[in-house]
Amino acid sequence: MAASTQNQVLSAILFLYQQVLKQEVGWVDEVERAKRPKRVPVVLTRNEVHKIFAHLHGTPRLMAGSLYGSGLRLMECVRSRVKDVDFGYARIMVRDAKGAKDRVTMLPVNLAAPLQRHLVKVKAQHEQDLEDGFGEVHLPHALERKYKASARSWPWQFVFPSVRIPADPRTGARRRHHVNENVLQVALKNAVRAAEIDKPASCHTLRHSFATHLLENGYDIRTIQELLGHKDVSTTMIYTYVLNRPGIGVKSPLD
Repeated sequence: MAASTQNQVLSAILFLYQQVLKQEVGWVDEVERAKRPKRVPVVLTRNEVHKIFAHLHGTPRLMAGSLYGSGLRLMECVRSRVKDVDFGYARIMVRDAKGAKDRVTMLPVNLAAPLQRHLVKVKAQHEQDLEDGFGEVHLPHALERKYKASARSWPWQFVFPSVRIPADPRTGARRRHHVNENVLQVALKNAVRAAEIDKPASCHTLRHSFATHLLENGYDIRTIQELLGHKDVSTTMIYTYVLNRPGIGVKSPLD
């Protein structure tokens, strides 16, 4: 039985006794929760990344560039807003990421110009939406009630908007949401196949490759931890094992 399944069963038992039966469970302190096994992530070489990017075009290429060039998670990329991209300081602000934390990561120089051209088109689309009586986006948390006018402002628009303006299932209002994450997932899958890469590469593989290649370039583990937004440095340390050098470079006796 998988560790996640064991923990789910234990949580269900606790919920039954504490919330339904209203009984204290004295023996639970002696029960040890199952630990998930550590897995070494799949990492692409620089050459493999270049081969994959050769088969990506348009918006999927820009999004993939954000994952590999900035270390973003897939949903962090699709949910990014115009106001979070700072071309002057060449950085991207990641809002409300995993663990409800904000962080700052770099904006690659090679991505800046294509992204600016992309935003020119997105802004023209937004202005057309406003003329057509639309142009609103969903605002997080209570901001929609507090700053209602911001929903139509340019800074709050999504960097990668959807091509459609569907009706919001909660309010019925028609709003342009961010692009569906499946767009990049499918495009990347096709690019990996076209590049004849045998590794099971996914969108998150680009984030793993970002961290590993920074480590190869000599950047310290703490810097990479901050860029990735890891709470504990032990999570980031997994990339030292990808390089087969946990702390120091070790050469095989055969070499």
